[in-house]
Amino acid sequence: MDLLVIRHAIAGDREEWALTGRPDSERPITDEGRTAMRENARALQALVPKLEVLATSPYVRAVETAEVVGEAFGEIEIVHATPLAHGGAPEAVCAWLEGRSEARIGIVGHEPDLGQLASWFLSGTVNGGLSLKKGGACLLRFHGRPAQGAAELKWLLPPKILRRLVS
Repeated sequence: MDLLVIRHAIAGDREEWALTGRPDSERPITDEGRTAMRENARALQALVPKLEVLATSPYVRAVETAEVVGEAFGEIEIVHATPLAHGGAPEAVCAWLEGRSEARIGIVGHEPDLGQLASWFLSGTVNGGLSLKKGGACLLRFHGRPAQGAAELKWLLPPKILRRLVS
């Protein structure tokens, strides 16, 4: 299984959003974030030509990012996966993945969760020091079932490098 791990695009300012009184889970991506993510998504599609499913945190900024990525990949199923919500545990994401039959899955979520998840899959610990910038991504490969310490890192790219790949 290949797992494309994507951090959500640039979202509105957290402190400004808090002044609206609405929950942080409803904070959307910015126009700048959407534009940059379109370029990032084109690069992701060039690096991973086919995804069979794209799972997203239910938070608005992740859902909107998944929609932008989905446009680049064309016909792709986008599903909400509660374990990808902010604060989700690696074990819960792993259990969700174990229930999937697809060979190439993309996920969209948040930091520090995604960095901890990638570290957990790679080294068996969440303290591996990995982090993804907004709009950045990494590709993990499992030669068997997804499990703690069972992944191989194929690449980890910040958004600036992703955009250079398609410019």
